Amino acid sequence: MPKPSWNAVSIVCASGSCEAARALKGKRFLSAQAPRVPLAECTSPASCPCTYKKYADRRAGPRRESETTGLRSTSPVSPDRRASRGRRSSDH
Repeated sequence: MPKPSWNAVSIVCASGSCEAARALKGKRFLSAQAPRVPLAECTSPASCPCTYKKYADRRAGPRRESETTGLRSTSPVSPDRRASRGRRSSDH
C-alpha cells in the first residue's frame, strides 16, 4: 500500500485576481484535490494572474499547545487504585 501524500497548495492572488480567488486566499488544498487555475468562477480566465504556492503538508502552524509553548504538560502520578487482586474466583 503506497504511503499517502500530504503535499498541499494554496492559491496566491495578485492585484488583478477575481473575487472567487480572493475567497480561497490562505486555504490549503491537497495537491490532488486543488481547484484548477483559472477557477471556474474566474471573471477573467484569459488573463488570470493566480498561481499556486506549494507546501510539504496541508496543515499550517502548530496543532498542539506543546508545539506552541515548547512545554509538555505533566500529569500528576496517581497511586495504584486497585483495592483487591481481581474479580475472578481464581484471583483470591
